[in-house]
Amino acid sequence: MANVISLDSILGVGELKAAAEAPPAAASGCASSSCGSSDGPADMAPEVWEKVKNHPCYSEEAHHYFARMHVAVAPACNIQCNYCNRKYDCSNESRPGVVSEKLTPDQALRKIMAVAKEIPQLSVIGIAGPGDSLAAGGKNTFKTFEMLAKKAPDLKLCLSTNGLALPDHVDTIANYNIDHVTITINMVDPEVGQHIYPWIFHDHKRWTGLDAAKILHERQMLGLEMLTSRGILVKVNSVMIPGINDEHLMDVNKAVKSRGAFLHNIMPLISDPAHGTHFGLTGQRGPTAQELKVLQDQCEGGAKLMRHCRQCRADAVGLLGEDRGSEFTIDQIEAMGEVEYDQEAARTYREHVEGERAGRNAAKAAAQADVAETVGTEVQPILIAVATKGGERINEHFGHAKEFQIYEVGPKGAKFVGHRRVDQYCEGGSGDEDALGGVLSAINDCTAVFVAKIGGCPSQNLKDAGIEPVDRFAFEYIEESALTYFKDYAERLGQGAINAREGQDAVIRTGAFTALRA
Repeated sequence: MANVISLDSILGVGELKAAAEAPPAAASGCASSSCGSSDGPADMAPEVWEKVKNHPCYSEEAHHYFARMHVAVAPACNIQCNYCNRKYDCSNESRPGVVSEKLTPDQALRKIMAVAKEIPQLSVIGIAGPGDSLAAGGKNTFKTFEMLAKKAPDLKLCLSTNGLALPDHVDTIANYNIDHVTITINMVDPEVGQHIYPWIFHDHKRWTGLDAAKILHERQMLGLEMLTSRGILVKVNSVMIPGINDEHLMDVNKAVKSRGAFLHNIMPLISDPAHGTHFGLTGQRGPTAQELKVLQDQCEGGAKLMRHCRQCRADAVGLLGEDRGSEFTIDQIEAMGEVEYDQEAARTYREHVEGERAGRNAAKAAAQADVAETVGTEVQPILIAVATKGGERINEHFGHAKEFQIYEVGPKGAKFVGHRRVDQYCEGGSGDEDALGGVLSAINDCTAVFVAKIGGCPSQNLKDAGIEPVDRFAFEYIEESALTYFKDYAERLGQGAINAREGQDAVIRTGAFTALRA
C-alpha cells in the first residue's frame, strides 16, 4: 500500500501518538457542541451519519481528515449573479466559478483516477461549475457521475446548483445515488433578490428584475422540498452581502430549515474589483469577520450552520484549506497513462481515520466537563487562532501557516467557528514584516494563537498586539488544548493577572490557499 497517506504523513513524522495512548472511545457522539457541521453520530440517525462522517463539507470533523475534488465539466450557466465573473482565473486565487481547465466527462474521469491514486484521503467528488451543474440539462454532470460510479463506487457524489433547473432533475439525481446537493440561496424575498440577480434564463426566455427573482425563488424552494422529501441531504449556501441581504439571511435560515435543509453555510461576499464582478466594480464591500460571526450566531437555533467553508474553486483538489489542483493538469494526467482506482488504499486510510477518531469523543467530553465544573458561566467565551496542517492537531509553525482555524472557547466547550487565510510569514528562513501585519489583522479578534513553534520576533509582535502566542500544546489535539488553556485563562482572569480582550475585529481574506506542493 505504498500510496496510502497515513495520519503520520499528514501531521509530520513522529507527531502522531500511538493509538495505544489514546483514551477509550466514548459511548456517545459529539461532545464539543451542537453547531451544525460539528455534530456527531449521537446527533443524527445512523444512516445520515454514514453519509456525512467522511464528507469534509458536511462534517467539520471530517474536514480535518478527508479531501474533496471538484471537476469542471459544467461550463454553462443559466443565471447571472452580481458577485460572479467566471472569466477570471488566477493560479494563486480561490473562489467559486474559477477554473484553469474545463474538462470533458472522459477527462474528468481520468483526472479523478489520477488524484485518487495520489490522495487516498479523497472521499468526495463534486461538480460545482464553473457554471451551474444542471444548466444545459446537466448532460456532462450526469455522464461524469455515471462513469465514476462504475470505476469508484465508494466515492461520494456531490453537486452544487443555483436551483433554477433543479426541479427538472431531482428524479435523475436520486437515480444516480447523488445524496449530497448544495443549493445557493441568497434570498427568500424577490424584492431582495432583484438586487443580487440581474437576469435568469428559464423556459427559453431571459427574465430580468423582480420577475427573474420571483421565478428563481419559487424554483429554489420547490427543488429543496423535492430533494429533502427523497432523503437527499441538502446544504444551502448563502452569500452575505452587507446592506443588501445581511439582515434578510436570518429569514433565509428559517425558510430552508422549515423545508428540511441539513446545513446552512453563510459565506462572506468576495468583492475584489480585480475579479471584474458587478459588486466588485461598484464598490460593494464584503463583511468583516465580526459581522459574519454575529450573523451566524444570530442564526443559531435555526438551520444548522456550516462554518468551515473555504469558498473553493470549481476545480479544487485536496483537503479544505488547500488546493492541489495545479498538480493535476490535463497534460500531467496524460503523462501518467492509464490509472486504476485503488479502492483498497482508500479503505485502509478510512480505517486508519476511524482508529484515530475512536478515542476522540471521550477526551473532548472529559475536557469539557472539567471546564464546566471549574469555570463559572460568567467568564465570557474567547476566540483562539490555531496553526494546523490537519488531523485536529496543533501542528504548524506560525511562520509557515497559510491560514488559521478559529475556535470559540468558553464554559460550554470549544467549537470551530471559522478560518482566516493569510500570507505565509516566513519563507526562505526569514520573516516578512508586511505579511506579519496581515496575520495580525486576520486574527485581531483572538485572545491567543496556538502554534507548534514560533520565533522570538513574531512572538513579541503578537504580545504587543494583545494576542498571546501559545506553543506549549504543540502537536496536541486542538479542542482539548483549547479547553485546558481556557481553564488557565479563567483562573488568571479571576486573579487579576490579565484582562479580557474586547472590542476587536478582524479582516476576512476569502478563499483557500492555492499552491504547488514541494
